[in-house]
Amino acid sequence: MAYHSDTVAAVINRVNHGYFLPAIQREFVWSPEQIVELFDSVMRGYPIGSFLFWNLKPENHDKWEIYQFIDQARHGGTHNQLANTNGVPDVTLVLDGQQRLTAFMIGLRGSYTIKRKYMWWGNPNAWVKQSLYLDLLHDPQLDANDGDMGVRYNFRFLEAFTAKADTTTRWFPVGHILDFDNDDRFYQFVEDEIERLSDDTTKAQVKVVRQNLNYLHRAIWKDDVVAYYTEVDQDYDRVLDIFVRANEGGTKLSKSDLLLSMVTSKWGGVNARQEIYGFVERINGELTRRNNFDKDFVMKICLVVTDLPVQYKVQNFNNANLSLIEKNWTDIKSAIERTVNLVNSFGIDRDTLTSANALIPIAYYLYRRPGATLLGTTPSDARDRRAVRLWLIMALLNNVFGAASDTALAEARKVFQAPPTDGEFPTTALGTTLQSRGIGTVTTSAADAVLDLRYGGRETLLGLSLLYEPEGYGTAQFHQDHIFPRSLFTEQKLVERGYDPEQRARYQTKVDGFANLQFLRDDENTSKSAANPEEWVQTRDADFRRRHLIPEDVTLTMDNFEVFLIRREELIRQRLVSLFGTGANTAEVVNT
Repeated sequence: MAYHSDTVAAVINRVNHGYFLPAIQREFVWSPEQIVELFDSVMRGYPIGSFLFWNLKPENHDKWEIYQFIDQARHGGTHNQLANTNGVPDVTLVLDGQQRLTAFMIGLRGSYTIKRKYMWWGNPNAWVKQSLYLDLLHDPQLDANDGDMGVRYNFRFLEAFTAKADTTTRWFPVGHILDFDNDDRFYQFVEDEIERLSDDTTKAQVKVVRQNLNYLHRAIWKDDVVAYYTEVDQDYDRVLDIFVRANEGGTKLSKSDLLLSMVTSKWGGVNARQEIYGFVERINGELTRRNNFDKDFVMKICLVVTDLPVQYKVQNFNNANLSLIEKNWTDIKSAIERTVNLVNSFGIDRDTLTSANALIPIAYYLYRRPGATLLGTTPSDARDRRAVRLWLIMALLNNVFGAASDTALAEARKVFQAPPTDGEFPTTALGTTLQSRGIGTVTTSAADAVLDLRYGGRETLLGLSLLYEPEGYGTAQFHQDHIFPRSLFTEQKLVERGYDPEQRARYQTKVDGFANLQFLRDDENTSKSAANPEEWVQTRDADFRRRHLIPEDVTLTMDNFEVFLIRREELIRQRLVSLFGTGANTAEVVNT
């Protein structure tokens, strides 16, 4: 395997002219700090790893989705644009090295737009476009121990006016070094730059300026920094296998990236990459609640609902399977959107969904029932909506689709593939199947599992939701609220009440327990604040105690705190029994 090498300047001049990205590549994910570290490495003469290119023959140019490198990055992600390779005789796709080449493009020819801390994302003033600069007056020898960031050269992303306004440094725009492909012009520039230094610049500082400029010019124009191997075989499976192995040492390529690249290359009438990215953005930002799904979630559903192998294996992504996904893509999208809408109506979103894979059996169920939303008022909709909600919450609390998610999904799918007996969501069959395979089984009771939850956890929100009817969850924001406020349980206040150390310790342990928590709307929780619980409850409507399972026969005073917890735990257990049946354990709860 023969490797070649070239300078950064030579390679950068080919980016988006001969060098492009295949659809298989993920988007640029590096931070400004990582770009700084890369430039620091080349200044110090460090190796930056090898690159892997794929030379695409002209007759194959139109068979692949090809994308441009970006040079304008933005915090939160930037989509690559499709490349127009018409008239480009020699197309080379970068299989390994995208992040590094993009970092060079941003540092030398582009910018990085960042968001100011503590400012709202939608505020235009929160966003600042910055370019890469090098402080010519900074002596790298002063940071011989690599400083706090592990870098010696003072590269920094700055706004142009900030760089000019700083009088204690000499900020040089790094991209300007590309203007000096001629040595004589560069040497003249260096002398002119030194002439422009202030009169109080010391000889030592002049030496540092000259050294920094020379090192930068050498790193970009002279040193063969980029070592690369070019694959010429046109077989896609071979190239894909090479790509996977080449990326095993760095940031792992997700399996959905592989599938997405295959879909993109095989689908005829649809740009799969843009279609799937656009759909993910829709279910995350355009439905009733904010979600945080990714393309992995979408592509995994594609495999499951079309009865393809659940596991991501390259050999399973053949033309027949990809054609099946393309043929059913409209129905798959519909099932996913209906699933997310349904789950959002339960109040479950990016803040409470602990496993996206738990939604896939629901998506399969709705995929086999075209048009069904379970959001209507018919008896069957109400029945199935209740069953799906309870099953999902307990599946999430039991982490049924955690470490063994592929096995769990494959087993769950068999339940839906069986001939339907009535159309109901098959909670009993799902629970029996998963439990018989040793998936998600536990020994504690359902009530104990819920009552063990504590304030602040995502699972706690799910557990609390079991205590209430789901109406309104999809359109309102609810908070975990302490019925007895935390502020009453400080050491000082407990001492003032005359409680002994043992009782103080018990109270402080139990204040964050599940039995002292309730759901309140965000506005109601804000108004409640640290109010005395008995006084505040009396300001609520007559049905408030019943709705929140607050015992009617206990006065909410500090002396009654532990009695209150005992009585409320009883009410919570009764509520769970009414949902799941007497004696149900958590494994059985998933059956119910």
